[in-house]
Amino acid sequence: MKAEFWLERWEQNQIGFHQDEFNNHLQAFWSGLAVPAGGQVFVPLCGKSRDMLWLRAQGFMVTGVEVSPIAVRDFFAENGLDVTISSQGKLERWESDGLVILLGDFFDLQAEDVADCSAVFDRASLIALPPDMRLRYAQHFISILPTHAQTLLVTLEYAQEEMKGPPFAVGEEEIQGYYAQAFALERLFVTDVLAENPGFRQRGLTRLEEKVYRLTPA
Repeated sequence: MKAEFWLERWEQNQIGFHQDEFNNHLQAFWSGLAVPAGGQVFVPLCGKSRDMLWLRAQGFMVTGVEVSPIAVRDFFAENGLDVTISSQGKLERWESDGLVILLGDFFDLQAEDVADCSAVFDRASLIALPPDMRLRYAQHFISILPTHAQTLLVTLEYAQEEMKGPPFAVGEEEIQGYYAQAFALERLFVTDVLAENPGFRQRGLTRLEEKVYRLTPA
C-alpha cells in the first residue's frame, strides 16, 4: 500500500478513519506517560486529526507528518489557524502557534525532524499499513525517534481473514516483534468496539478489539 492509496482516499473524501472527536484513549491515558510540561509530541501519519489540537491545548508542542496536502490544508483551514509554510529537507513545513505538520512521506523524515520529541501518539499509523510495510515503518520509526521518547499506541485486533484492511489487525505478538529491541511494551486497556462500529460488522467482522499500549524505551 503506497502513498498513492492514501492520496486517492483524501481526494475522493473517503476518510471514514477520521474522527471528529478527541480520542478517548488519548484523554484517558496520556497523563500516564508523564511527558514534561511544554514537551514536543510527535503524531505520525496524522491526517487532519483533532487530537493534535487536544495535545496543544494541554500545553504541548505538536509535530505531525502527513502525506496528503488535502489533509494538511484542511486541518489548518477547518480550525481557523493562520499558517506559515516553509521547506524542511524533503518535506514542507506547515506551522501555526506550536502546531507543525510536515507535509511529505513518513520515510523522508530524518532524526533531526523529531529530535526534540518527548513522546509519540499513534492512533492511526501502524493499523493503516499492510504487513509488508509495517516492519519498514517500525524500523524507520525506531531509527529516527529520540531514545527517551515514550509512545501511546492504539491498535485494532480482529480476524484478518474476515475483512480486508485498512484498518489492519495488528496483534500484540506482532507489536513485540517490531518494537522489543527498543521498547518495553505494556498493555493498558482492551475494549470490544464492534457494537459501536456497525460498518465493520457489515464488512464481515465477528470480533473487533481496540487495545492501548505504552511503549517505554528499554
